[in-house]
Amino acid sequence: MTATVASHRKPRQHPLAALTGGSRSARTARTAATLALAGAATATGFDGTGQAAPQLTPAQVTERVHALYQEAEVATQSYDGAKEAADTAREELSRLQDEAARRTTELNAARSELGTMAASQYRSGGVDPTVRLLLSADPQRYLDGAAVLERAGSHQATAVAGYARRLGSVRQVQRRAEDTAHRLAETEAALKKHRVTIVHKLGAAEQLLNRLTAEQRQRMAGRSGVHGAGERRADRGTGRGDGLPDGARTGAGAAAAAAQAPDSRAARAVAFAYAALGKPYVWGATGPSAYDCSGLTQAAWRSGGVSLPRTTYTQISSGPRIDRSRLAPGDLVFFYSGISHVGIYIGDGKMIHAPHPGAPVRIAPIDQMPFAAATRPA
Repeated sequence: MTATVASHRKPRQHPLAALTGGSRSARTARTAATLALAGAATATGFDGTGQAAPQLTPAQVTERVHALYQEAEVATQSYDGAKEAADTAREELSRLQDEAARRTTELNAARSELGTMAASQYRSGGVDPTVRLLLSADPQRYLDGAAVLERAGSHQATAVAGYARRLGSVRQVQRRAEDTAHRLAETEAALKKHRVTIVHKLGAAEQLLNRLTAEQRQRMAGRSGVHGAGERRADRGTGRGDGLPDGARTGAGAAAAAAQAPDSRAARAVAFAYAALGKPYVWGATGPSAYDCSGLTQAAWRSGGVSLPRTTYTQISSGPRIDRSRLAPGDLVFFYSGISHVGIYIGDGKMIHAPHPGAPVRIAPIDQMPFAAATRPA
């Protein structure tokens, strides 16, 4: 009966079946659907959002590329912080493992001493009750009974109490090592996440730049300092092609800036920054052959005898804040509301900084980016 009823039902029509008819209204609907599907098939976005990609002007490309580089810089600072934390955790874990091994050796020596003591007492007619504690299957009894045994004043009690303390110490170090290993695993996972974000943002920027002709890219680089990741700088000896002012690489320029520095440490940091001009930007790099922005400032001030933290977020607290009108060579200048970029001020409204991949360490006006704050390391 069910089959008979089903045979009289009107066949279910596919949602697009009506568009295949021959009527004028069907043809109109079919045309609209075809255009809609075609538009959906070609839609794309810079970050895979599915939005239709318009034909961008060079100025629009420049703006979007700058935004992607800034987003990559935010991820880079997070990466730098996570890497520093991972390195610290890795060193701590190694130290704890060494300490655990050393204390275990001491524990085994103490146990051996107690074993020798027990054997001697057995040969002489019995085992002291304090030593029997050692032979228990429950090590917690050592810890619970140690105080009582120590008060008993016997040599055996003192030895057992010492063993109990060593046992507790080993276990404490082992727990700390386990916690550190867990923290290291979490930090390494964060590193991987930030690395993926950075690669994605920089890849999107390069794809945008590839829409431009070589001539457009050169004009854009001359106006804003944007370079593709595959480009190489021309004539490092003179600075031609990198947007630097004449004489920026000369010793006279570095000496003049250093002379205006507030102290010898800042002067050495400025001299270091000048010596780094032309070196490539590599995210996560701290020198000596390549730098990211905070890696350059950290290395420069290290040459002046000052240890800065690794990221822009922490470097901004490395000294007193300086008003923009009181900037002096060597001061750290920070940009964007999220404090994601940093450079070294060299005077005359300029800084030396590591901008982004494809744009090596260079001199630039501090007005080139949204100024956020300045710090004088101390």
